[in-house]
Amino acid sequence: MITTAQIDTLLSSNGAVVDSEGKRIGKIGQIYLDDQGGQPEWVTVPTGLFGNGESFAPLADATVQGDDIHVAYTKDVVKDAPHSDDAGGHLSEQQEQDLFRYYQRGTTEHDAPVSTADHDGTVGTADHDSTFGTADRDATDVGTDASGVAGTADRDEQHDVGHDTSGANTDDAMTRSEEQLHVGTRQDVVGKARLRKYIVSEQVSETVPVSHDEVRVEREPITDANVGDALRGGDLTEEEHEVTLRADHVVTEKETVPVERVRLDKDVVTEQEHVTEDVRKEQIEVDGDVDGAHRPGTA
Repeated sequence: MITTAQIDTLLSSNGAVVDSEGKRIGKIGQIYLDDQGGQPEWVTVPTGLFGNGESFAPLADATVQGDDIHVAYTKDVVKDAPHSDDAGGHLSEQQEQDLFRYYQRGTTEHDAPVSTADHDGTVGTADHDSTFGTADRDATDVGTDASGVAGTADRDEQHDVGHDTSGANTDDAMTRSEEQLHVGTRQDVVGKARLRKYIVSEQVSETVPVSHDEVRVEREPITDANVGDALRGGDLTEEEHEVTLRADHVVTEKETVPVERVRLDKDVVTEQEHVTEDVRKEQIEVDGDVDGAHRPGTA
């Protein structure tokens, strides 16, 4: 018997519901409590095509082994039980009676149980009733035969959904995955640029005018105009006469002056680069006689 103390652990463990033959029925959905005693009464299992419905299994004879709940019924019996396509609600009295009748547990006088809200382990009541799916079957679908076991012969084809043949059955469908290419950029250091100043020498040539004095001897005859100057000295004398000669010499001088400012700057140049990569993807093909099936090579 499962106790209320085990509910939180079971709901948070992502465990499974296992049938009386040790086969996995599906993951634990919700646990419904008896409205009077508050004891665990039912456990739901997602079933049906794509798991969009929930079947109910009684917990009266169930046991807990690790994270799994082992019920006293086979997988087929649980899958054929009255199910709800709107799981998570409150069971009406009629719905609970249908479940008791299906599992041959007789009738009960207490009210319908309430369900746990979700897998966070919080027990509470919902605001609306859960309605068992009956659109695709009539009242005889949940009836019993002479031995009291619900008849399933007319629904075998409906519940015979796909299952794994390569290993343990985990789902009723295949998931196709593929790799997607995401292309981005990453900046790496590819080099450095620097300014370096050094000294070189070069020759500069310029032409400048230079001048110098040269001696020129001038002779003039004695005339009436200059005879007075000529007779100032003695008749015969010795004397010297000189003149100063001057010449220009080239002089150079160097001066350091700023002539230019040089700095490093960057320009961003954008160009297109073509990238080619191989990506893998799964393909699903259908074998066998299936009308309208996708042929090999199609997703």
